[in-house]
Amino acid sequence: MIDLLKYGYIETEPPPDNQLLGRVTELRREFYTVITQLGEVTALLKGTFVYDAVVRTDLPCVGDFVHVQYNESGASQITRVLPRRTMFSRADFFGHGYAHVKAVREQILAANFDYVFIITSLNNDFNISRILRYLTQSWQSGGIPVVILTKADLVEDFDKQVSEVMQAAPGVAVHAVSAHTGIGLNELDVYLQPCKTLIFLGMSGVGKSSLVNVLMEKEVMAVKDIREDDSRGRHTTTHRQLFMLPSGAMIIDTPGMRELGLIGTDDGISTSFADIEELFSQCRFNNCSHQSEPGCAVKTAIDNGELDIKRWDNYQKLKRETLYVENKHEALRKKSERNKNLAMWSRKRKNDIL
Repeated sequence: MIDLLKYGYIETEPPPDNQLLGRVTELRREFYTVITQLGEVTALLKGTFVYDAVVRTDLPCVGDFVHVQYNESGASQITRVLPRRTMFSRADFFGHGYAHVKAVREQILAANFDYVFIITSLNNDFNISRILRYLTQSWQSGGIPVVILTKADLVEDFDKQVSEVMQAAPGVAVHAVSAHTGIGLNELDVYLQPCKTLIFLGMSGVGKSSLVNVLMEKEVMAVKDIREDDSRGRHTTTHRQLFMLPSGAMIIDTPGMRELGLIGTDDGISTSFADIEELFSQCRFNNCSHQSEPGCAVKTAIDNGELDIKRWDNYQKLKRETLYVENKHEALRKKSERNKNLAMWSRKRKNDIL
């Protein structure tokens, strides 16, 4: 029998007598791999899960704890998703290009993790603005963000980049590591504790797969070379998957993302830019727009060098994007609700006629 407490389970509600408790470790199309007391099983969704890919966020994802109707002679069925402690999601855009987005849905990437490893490399991929985007969504997820700067062996001195991140994200742990030489890997031991779960996030080619392999102490992920001209790589991870490390910690590896769409990140922005929002209370006017009003604490902080203008620009950009996405998402939710009510009314009318 497998002890699911070792897989991070915190006892909430036991499954019905005829079902098993499990944790989703992999998702390939409609097939889920679930680790249960009896071992790994392949499972499908029970028919009561009404699939609506536009607005539903309660479908199982990697990291979820679920109840499973076990079938020893075929695919089992997932009957229930237990409440999530943490959840990382992103905005998934519908349309032709960002400027012509027609709708936005929330895509859940992983659940029930303790740490969010934001992974970027110390080559040409290094980008503070992108790191801040990931940090904003990470704070919103409920997990603790940690910035991992990979490929430290390829640069002579990475102290400058580490300092840049620490200055842009006060209070967030930053580690420079090399999966090739082992630089800095011992600093990660504090996170890789038994029963703890980490989610790996970052663009393709930043070294996520190499880091998974070295922490697993064996080759479990394919690794592809990056392009010399722009330091970019092709996707090596094609689906989300949970790995159990020799230390007893777990990693949820995710495919590289070209862009992270923010969604529902008001709290995350407030946490990432707490220093800026603290200035708002010091402005002379309560409705200060922080542009031309006298007595604006933000303008004063920029003028005297206390606030970096780039940081202020990043804050404004993220707030505008969040508002835009929320409006699109809300419009889609209302449209879906109208369609659902119309379908119910149509069925009722048909029944009345019959």
